[in-house]
Amino acid sequence: MQSYMTDTDRKTKIDAVLLKLPGVVGKKLNKLDAYFVSDRMFACISGDGIGIRLPAATVTDLQFSRGDVAQFQPGGLSAGATREWIQINRADAADYEKDLELFRASLEFVSGGRTR
Repeated sequence: MQSYMTDTDRKTKIDAVLLKLPGVVGKKLNKLDAYFVSDRMFACISGDGIGIRLPAATVTDLQFSRGDVAQFQPGGLSAGATREWIQINRADAADYEKDLELFRASLEFVSGGRTR
């Protein structure tokens, strides 16, 4: 995280990206700032990044194709417990605007386009 950016500044910038998506609401969940659509969490702020839920195959592809993507393991959860989650780390929270396509895919996945 860039030293000039406080946690409040970071959250404000992330809110500006995520809360403009249709149907998205922000809530606190176990001390995490989380984002929901149809009462289902699709994203949350964790550490220096945002965790988002996507199909497991997409998660695997992104972990190998992008340098700013890591396993999402909030609170020390095992990677197996979060196989449908990744964390995107960006130094400047305003840069999450570049990930809108992934956020939209997460919304669709969580709100009903989900297959097992």
